[in-house]
Amino acid sequence: MTAKKDIKTNLDFVFKNLLAGGVAGMCSKTTVAPLDRIKILLQAHSTHYKHLGVFTGLRHIVRKESFLALYKGNGAQMVRIFPYAAIQFTSFEIYKKYLGAIIPSTLMIKHSDKFVAGAAAGVSAVFLTYPLDTIRARLAFQVAGEHRYTGIAHTAVTIFKSEGGIRALYRGFVPTLMGMVPYAGFSFYCFEMMKFMCMKYSPAYTCKKFEKNTGGLVLNIPAKLLCGGFAGAVAQSFSYPLDVTRRRMQLAMMNPETAKFGMGMVSTLSLIYRENGIVRGLYRGMSINYLRACPMVAVSFSTYELLKQSLSLDTGMKL
Repeated sequence: MTAKKDIKTNLDFVFKNLLAGGVAGMCSKTTVAPLDRIKILLQAHSTHYKHLGVFTGLRHIVRKESFLALYKGNGAQMVRIFPYAAIQFTSFEIYKKYLGAIIPSTLMIKHSDKFVAGAAAGVSAVFLTYPLDTIRARLAFQVAGEHRYTGIAHTAVTIFKSEGGIRALYRGFVPTLMGMVPYAGFSFYCFEMMKFMCMKYSPAYTCKKFEKNTGGLVLNIPAKLLCGGFAGAVAQSFSYPLDVTRRRMQLAMMNPETAKFGMGMVSTLSLIYRENGIVRGLYRGMSINYLRACPMVAVSFSTYELLKQSLSLDTGMKL
């Protein structure tokens, strides 16, 4: 009887976390969808946008295509981001639970289990959903009048048949994995540490009592957004060059002149550096990435925390 109850409790925990994580991911990505699209166009040096800045590029998209074109590729993004965020947040909760008992708190950095759990969760999520990210990038890179793909299924079939099967859908996967370790690791670590510090050192300004647990505290919404934004900024600073490499590899076959970027991670990374340097190459589009990463991660973590509380997954912190 106890075993059945434990199984039911665990399944309920996993299902609720998957739901909370998936919805949080969809909310965060929709919030920054226009910035995501212009970032992709700038990263991959689109012939129509490579000489424009962030805001001039956004205006150009609206004038050249339409307002809805700002959200091009967002449908594919939603198909990808729900399972991605659901797996990532749920994996983090599971990994954190078990790693906390394995990794001692005195090991190098206190709470280092949060970094390891976050990195492992990011790797798990990206491994299972990467082809959808490639498809979304291809759709977002298209400009009105120059469409090669008509939708998610057509993009997947075309890439699979004409570019080398499943391997083509995973082009850029290695730099993504390498970038995911610092990105997801620092995202979760920084958010958890900021959350801990806010609750411990400034609860009067950043926390409120949680109604379902009168002895517990939770972050208020402004504090959630602040912690999430900080986590996003730190994580992106470490992982951005590999994000650029991933995009160039994913979009390499869109034009004959960019096919040279699809040969491998190291060759693509070195080619970007040789042709454009660090600022204009490896960190191209970084300003827009801060503009999108900070609110995106802030909304993601805040929505997830709110949903956890609504679903009775987070009963607050007792001090």
